Amino acid sequence: MKHRLHHPSIAYLSFLILGLVAGAILGSQILGAFTPSEKIPADAVPNFRLMAEAWNTIQNAYVDRKAVNPQLLTYGAISGMVNSLGDTGHSRFLSPVMVQQERNLSRGLVEGIGAEVQMKNNQLVIVAPIDDSPAQRAGLKSGDVILKVNGERVGGLPLEQAVGLILGTPGSTVNLTIFSPGTGRSIDYTLVRARITLRNVKWLRLPGTTAAHVRIASFSKGVGEDLRKALKSLQQEKLTGLILDLRNNPGGLLEEAVKTASQFLGSGNVLLEKNAKGEVTPVSVRPGGLALAIPMVVLINGGTASAPEIVAGALQDARRAPLVGEKTFGTGTVLSPFPLADGSALLLAVEEWLTPAGQVIWHKGISPDIPVLLPPEVRPLFPEAEKEMTAAQLRENKDEQLLRALDLLNRPVRATGL
Repeated sequence: MKHRLHHPSIAYLSFLILGLVAGAILGSQILGAFTPSEKIPADAVPNFRLMAEAWNTIQNAYVDRKAVNPQLLTYGAISGMVNSLGDTGHSRFLSPVMVQQERNLSRGLVEGIGAEVQMKNNQLVIVAPIDDSPAQRAGLKSGDVILKVNGERVGGLPLEQAVGLILGTPGSTVNLTIFSPGTGRSIDYTLVRARITLRNVKWLRLPGTTAAHVRIASFSKGVGEDLRKALKSLQQEKLTGLILDLRNNPGGLLEEAVKTASQFLGSGNVLLEKNAKGEVTPVSVRPGGLALAIPMVVLINGGTASAPEIVAGALQDARRAPLVGEKTFGTGTVLSPFPLADGSALLLAVEEWLTPAGQVIWHKGISPDIPVLLPPEVRPLFPEAEKEMTAAQLRENKDEQLLRALDLLNRPVRATGL
């Protein structure tokens, strides 16, 4: 019997939260009845013997005895196996602590500094800070590189080991040395770890306009329903335009991405799923969307990864809304979790996502229809910061992506209204 790997309860989008960790959220069902065999295949015996030889050599001969940690040796070996696949930043090994953090994230809870990261070219790179997190308040940005944690270099470390250095109890501090490619400078930060409750859907009527700024911060469980509630509120306000802000959104659950895109599309597909055999399965739009006609613009940037890339690609292919901003991160695989005996897990890419028109997302990202770059020193403007603004203050803000989207909505458009 064939198990459907893209089932919403077990197929997840890839993202890591330094809270840390988001990514493929682990569920109670793992690939149906899949059970890994503990028996070493006959053709693999020489390779296992070679690994045992290396293990014993390290155990017996390495001079720094304190550094010889059996668990770290094991985790390092597993990480090395996954990394050898070449799927850097996607397929990966999770320690038991990272697995628990992912479960928490699926419930909308994060503990730590609140920044999504991936290991890229042996560097620990921030994909996006989470809204209302210590990382965001400190000004950390997508693309920043974490060089040191409490004075210890993390470049080249296995991801789970780098993550472990940053993890800690809420209220404790961690010192980070951050390199910003935008400015070419390295700066030391001291952040206080926190417990963060995610509010993934926020919206506001932009000052002096009849347009709504709808921000989706991530795609954890319940986002689709939260968006429906927001859209019902927009109906009552009789607003004539909508800016869907997916910037610095690190992803989440596939099911929530499908529900979100379906609010704006009346028919067609949200995405295509391609398996290892090259077989392609379409994932259709769900009926009953509440915002099928309102003029809209979608904001994206380099911190837009996984689930929001699916949504952006679907809206772009359907010509439902122009994309404004910068190319997205390029995460386009179904990561399925395979639990290991000690509570750790492997996340392995088992299917690839394509946009409805067949556009590849993985490693390529989604390109905006209208490129607008933000200078390194400018933060995206989100609804919580707009509450006290006047119309003049909004126009004077440096968020040129948001202002360009607003200008597009102010042009003559087709019929308005939700």
